[in-house]
Parts: sequence; structure tokens; C-alpha cells
Amino acid sequence: MSKGSPIKDFIAGGFGGVCCVSAGQPLDMIKVRIQTMPRPPPGQAPLYAGTFDCAMKIVKKEGFFGLYKGMGAPLAGVAPMFAICFFGFGVGKRLQQNKPDDVLTYAQLFKAGMVAGVFTTVIMAPGERIKCLLQVQAASGKPAIYNGPIDCIKQLYKEGGIRSLYRGTAATLLRDVPASGMYFMVYEWLQHILTPAGGSRNDLSVGRTLVAGGVAGIFNWAVAIPPDVLKSRLQTAPEGTYPNGIRDVFRQLMKEEGILSLYKGFTPVMLRAFPANAACFMGYELAMKGLNWLAPNL
Repeated sequence: MSKGSPIKDFIAGGFGGVCCVSAGQPLDMIKVRIQTMPRPPPGQAPLYAGTFDCAMKIVKKEGFFGLYKGMGAPLAGVAPMFAICFFGFGVGKRLQQNKPDDVLTYAQLFKAGMVAGVFTTVIMAPGERIKCLLQVQAASGKPAIYNGPIDCIKQLYKEGGIRSLYRGTAATLLRDVPASGMYFMVYEWLQHILTPAGGSRNDLSVGRTLVAGGVAGIFNWAVAIPPDVLKSRLQTAPEGTYPNGIRDVFRQLMKEEGILSLYKGFTPVMLRAFPANAACFMGYELAMKGLNWLAPNL
């Protein structure tokens, strides 16, 4: 990853996050719909037969832009979230360095990525709750409860205060801390092995940067999918459904649907992971190069 100041990490990370959401929102919508669809009665088919069927039903019922419902919340929060994420990764690296140019091991890079996961949860947890509620209500067939992200925030706060907005925080941490460690470690590893012999990281082509970012996203989600399913179920359930939080969600899923239920939404997640995260890291690297050119001493 490009060397830069904390301020540059923050700005470039925010731009990368906008690129990530813009590229990945439709498949994120499909992922949440599949993860939260009700269990069908005996003898009846599930609401969605798979990723393609879900996409077609959304477009047919809600129009093409139905795939972008709930995008307001993550887009509004994603710039500061990714900014804080990349800033947190930089902090995690610096905490383990005696000198600014010390080279970290991959284990240390993993730990630095875990720090980034902790940093982002403050914004990620309420943003994910709002996004999931808006995505799921459109599939219920009932009149909309929330008229957009701001109305959703107001109603959640009125119903349960700040605790309601932050429902699922522990599940978000369980997902993002190890997944972020994997995310940044794999990206750094691929950047290293894809660097041309005798060259520097700045010599990497656009294609190689996209590959490194996309594969890092796949590894990230390979770790994150099970806790993400638990988080989506918890955050979209009616108040009081799971009094013991994520533990109750896990027990119910294991009892009723088995271990494979933790991998619901696997296909759209993996289809989204490569392009969304390739766009994220490409956006980050381009923004960093621009910042280094505009303000080399920042």
C-alpha cells in the first residue's frame, strides 16, 4: 500500500469506499434479501431460488433501481467509514513499528487490519442496521415502515434510543475484526508478489492493482460470511426476538436450518467481493497518487 500520512490515508480511503459501494450495491442487496428471507412452510418453495432468481424478482417487482434501495445509508456512511478503516490500518501499522520505514511481517499486517476493523465498527454498526432494514422491507410485500435512511434513524431512535441504532454491534465486531485483518494482509501480500522484479509498488499496473484488491475482497468475505448472516438476522428481527443477541440467532439457525445456513448469500457475496473491492483499492491508490502529487509534504 502506498506510503502516506494519516490525513492522506483518511482522504484516499474515503474515496475508495465510495468506489466500493457504487460497484457492489446491487449484489449486496441480493445478499441481504437471501440471508433474511423467511423459511418456507413445508412443501413450499423458498422466496428466492438463488442469486439470479432474486435479482430478477427485485427488478420485476421494484424496477432496476430496486437493486439500489438502501444505498443512501452506506453511501453517506461509507466515505467516513473507509476513511477511518484505512486510517485505522495506518495506526495499527505504526503501533508495531519502531521506525516509520520498518517492514512489518504478514502477522503484524493482519493485526493492523484487525485494528482497522475495530475503528470502523462505530460507523458500520448503525449504517448496516439501517441499510438492512431498508433492503428487507421492500421484500415484505407490506407498506413501507421507513421512508428512507433519515426516517429510519428517527424511528429507531424513538423506539429504543441509541441502543436500537447500535443493535448488532457485537456481531459487526465479530465479522469485521478478523475479516479486516485478512483483507489488508492479503492485499499487502499480493501487492508484494505482483510487483515487477527490480521495481517498486508504484510500478504496479492498473490490472495488477485490481487483481490484488479483488482477491483481498474474496478472502475478506470468506472469513466474514458466517458472522454477517448472524448480523443481518439480528439487525432486521423485530424487537425482542433475540433477547440474548447473536447467541440466540446462532442457536435458532443451528436448530432450524443447520450449519449451511451460515453461508446463505454466499454466491452474491463472492460475485460482489471481487469488483467492489477491486474498485475500492483502485480508488484508494489513485486518490493517494493524486494527493501525493497535489500535496507532497502533507
